[in-house]
Amino acid sequence: MRVRHWTFLLTASALLAQGVATRTVKPQPRGKPSGRPFHAKFTDVAAEAGLRHPLIYGASDRKTYILETTGPGAAFIDYDKDGWLDIFLLSGTRLDGDPPGVSNRLYRNTGKGRFEDVTEKAGLLRAGWASSVAAGDFDNDGHTDLFITYWGQNILYRNTGKGRFEDITAKAGLLQKGVYWGAGATFVDYDRDGDLDLFVSNYLVFDIAKVPKPGQTNNCNWKGIPVNCGPRGLPPARHWLYRNNGDGTFSDVSRASGILAAEGSYGMTAVAADFDNDGWPDIYVACDSTPSLFFRNNHDGTFTESALERGIALNEDGMEQAGMGLGIGDYNLDGSLDIFKTNFADDTNTLYRNDGKGNFQDVTIPSGLGVETRYVGWGAAIADLDNDGLADLFYVTGSVYPEVEAKLPQYPYKTPRVVFRNLGGGKFEELLEEAGPAIPVPHASRGAAFGDFDNDGDIDVLVVNMHEPPSLLRNDLSGNRNWLQVKLEGVKSNRDAIGARVTARYGGKVQAQEVLSQASFYSVNDFRLHFGLGAAEEVDLEIRWPNGQVEKIGRVKPNRVVRILEGSGNEKK
Repeated sequence: MRVRHWTFLLTASALLAQGVATRTVKPQPRGKPSGRPFHAKFTDVAAEAGLRHPLIYGASDRKTYILETTGPGAAFIDYDKDGWLDIFLLSGTRLDGDPPGVSNRLYRNTGKGRFEDVTEKAGLLRAGWASSVAAGDFDNDGHTDLFITYWGQNILYRNTGKGRFEDITAKAGLLQKGVYWGAGATFVDYDRDGDLDLFVSNYLVFDIAKVPKPGQTNNCNWKGIPVNCGPRGLPPARHWLYRNNGDGTFSDVSRASGILAAEGSYGMTAVAADFDNDGWPDIYVACDSTPSLFFRNNHDGTFTESALERGIALNEDGMEQAGMGLGIGDYNLDGSLDIFKTNFADDTNTLYRNDGKGNFQDVTIPSGLGVETRYVGWGAAIADLDNDGLADLFYVTGSVYPEVEAKLPQYPYKTPRVVFRNLGGGKFEELLEEAGPAIPVPHASRGAAFGDFDNDGDIDVLVVNMHEPPSLLRNDLSGNRNWLQVKLEGVKSNRDAIGARVTARYGGKVQAQEVLSQASFYSVNDFRLHFGLGAAEEVDLEIRWPNGQVEKIGRVKPNRVVRILEGSGNEKK
């Protein structure tokens, strides 16, 4: 199978010298607008909320190395358990040294529409080339911990529960030998023992002393313009799986689990979820310029890489794409998790429909997503933005080549956000202006986190922007549509209920969601699962906990957060 993967890779390399987009796709014709009103309107309130620190990630006007281009993720987490989503933002640095004040940032939600910078107080001041964040209570003490990937040394932060985080990387056995470019990561209880294990993907082997400069090789040009080199032409990296020993430490089980056998990929965002509905979490990795990876859980501590057979390694043309971000959700309301993967400009972003058994079909074109091919896509979600009971698509965009725009103005560095409204029946339509003033504003965005930061019952979006402060897109939803948020707490399962599946039945519809440790692009979404309900006035819930236990709660009233403790069989008061 790996030989077949590399056959596709070599074919694509012959088509494009630089290699970040595997095809040049003309957009599909746009159909007649539906004319339906869209009640979600997004406004950027970051400045008034107190989010003013700009992201530093290499030089702003040129990118000599690919290290400067990818950018980081972000997280919506309730680190202090006060019921309000706080914000954690990752940061990079510069090749010639750390600028003053550069650091990851933790902002505490005051509950009044504003955020307080508590980075130093929380012990999270740190400069470096951060990539992704995964969240989860790995030690089951009731407080959400953070794992950060870097070019260099990844970091595990234990949440002490007293407003501070402690770097326990060495104590936990997660120090690496050598320099790796940590990319996507996710906590996952792959053996269902109640403790969160850890999967880490790596992007590529980056040695600044050995990487060619822009224009020096065929892999350092894009459309005839010298640009930073890679990923093609640079060595791919390995991936890791660490088993939680239950005593605060981890053991490397990459080889024994079969993860190490998957070679030759440029791994990016990683998502752990039960894609084949067998009750065990699998792992999907979006890969850049190589076939994406699907690690199916064999229920015995091992995984089998089967993305090609499952239909999610390549696109419908049999070509690998520049996979960056992943939105996970049930867009067609059949009770199974579908996948939305963002890719490079001049290509379609890909929507994979799940048949319920973990086999996927590329439905990008018939769903209507082929009308948009202009932008490089990053953070993404399958989420119900307008609470009509149908999950929409949202993604952020931005180029990796600031030098190109001067010669090719049709490829700007800063580009808009994109919203596709779910029309039902497997169809979407792009909303160009209808989703509010924050959508068409151009930025070079990367990570995006999705959650209800102001607790008003709709999905807001936190966006990482290169060389700018972040955007906080408040959803000002009009109308009287109902909603429900489900917050789970594990007892026998991990406390954050990572990997728990909630299936909601409302108004003749059925929708599945899972609690994810990482999704979008390198980011963490609200652990409270959000269901738009339209006019439905009650919901029946089925919860399948990570250990396989199933509970059902019927006739739940909407427009509130429902808290469920594992094993209780009802709401937590």
